[in-house]
Amino acid sequence: MNSILVRIATATVAVMTLVLGVASPVQAASLGNCNASGATTPCFEQVWSDGVQLKMTFVDLNPSPSSDPTHSFYVLAPQTRAPQGSVPFLHDHVIGDVSRQTKGDESGNNLRYHGYFVLCSTEGLSTGACQPTMTSIPGLGTIPFAATVNGHKLTSADRIESSASSGLLTLFDTGGVLIATTNHR
Repeated sequence: MNSILVRIATATVAVMTLVLGVASPVQAASLGNCNASGATTPCFEQVWSDGVQLKMTFVDLNPSPSSDPTHSFYVLAPQTRAPQGSVPFLHDHVIGDVSRQTKGDESGNNLRYHGYFVLCSTEGLSTGACQPTMTSIPGLGTIPFAATVNGHKLTSADRIESSASSGLLTLFDTGGVLIATTNHR
């Protein structure tokens, strides 16, 4: 199991390097989709929050280290036929309830998010409770990104966190931090 985690960590660093190289912090004339070829920040993608898709603007994919608090940013298998992200693999994102998130830094409402891959755990796979989308990541192999748990989509942070607490999901810390903002409901 440790060699798998080492491979995941190595691949995560490689993937984040690719993403950061594609979306360098350059001011764009108009806000483009982060999935577009040659996209730079700021750019946007859709994210799930409490079962609703919101537009998230990614401001900085490689912020300076900080002691500011972070919010969880989950990356998992697509939850619909239209994935929210395609670089460097098909995926969706989930964040917590945006109405409970406080204002970010002193310059506005930009919040720091810490990235986690949401994977089916060994228990989730062996019991059939977690249905994966097997996702190929160059340099890492095929990973069981979580699609559903007990037949339910994973479109809220609460569902992801409770499924992880019950041992059906593994939250893999990517080590990645980003700064973004969402439209609040």
